[in-house]
Amino acid sequence: MKQRPAFPAKLDTAVRARTGAQGATVAPSASMARVPAVPQPQGLGMDSTAVRMNMVQKLRGQGITDAAVLAAMGAIERHRFVDSGLVNQAYEDTSLPIGLGQTISKPGVVSRMAELMRNGASGKIGRVLEIGTGCGYQAAVLSLLATEVYSIERLRGLHDKARDNLRHLRLPNVHLLFGDGMEGYAKGAPYAAIIAAAGGEAVPQAWVEQLAVGGRLVAPVVTGTGKGSAQALLVLDKTPQGVRQTLLEPVHFVPLKSGVA
Repeated sequence: MKQRPAFPAKLDTAVRARTGAQGATVAPSASMARVPAVPQPQGLGMDSTAVRMNMVQKLRGQGITDAAVLAAMGAIERHRFVDSGLVNQAYEDTSLPIGLGQTISKPGVVSRMAELMRNGASGKIGRVLEIGTGCGYQAAVLSLLATEVYSIERLRGLHDKARDNLRHLRLPNVHLLFGDGMEGYAKGAPYAAIIAAAGGEAVPQAWVEQLAVGGRLVAPVVTGTGKGSAQALLVLDKTPQGVRQTLLEPVHFVPLKSGVA
């Protein structure tokens, strides 16, 4: 069996990850890596964990209850993924521009989607596919919640930025891919979960096919028609009996596009 792609991986050179029970397992056994512990306050300024703990408290206040998600949000330093001129806003619950017309999602949205993705799992879930790497922040959070993360970005500039942002973290379970996210990444399938950071009019069929039975997909989708059409958060569960979809609260993401640039 070929070795998994090393970090960072490119779409045209990445080799197939292992498949089988672990790839399809949504809630693996307790032998999987443990949930990350909430860090204790230390450091100064934006490097202080007290700043992140304040953000975590606000997320609790918004209704996030998954201890693993809260711990991951407290562990990853969001200010390292935003432009220097926006560092002072890094831990506010707001989206911020990251270049090329894209944004880093609000902490509240990242944590909400991660909690929905985990669906009450007791430990790390299996292999996850992220559509839209952006600056790499959500991939870093997901690395603490899943055994493996495949994250694909269609914009070369952002793919390179994410690679630079994540390098210092040395996350062996994160694989960055450059390619068309609408096609997913079949070589890594099946996925225990798929999470998207861009919204289209419908979920691409490739994503559904690459999702494991028992897996869950969380993505924004366009609701309504016309210039003023909005987006809502969609949860798609793939069961032995078929696909079940649930529309949740309104959200606002960049549009889902095909191709690379």
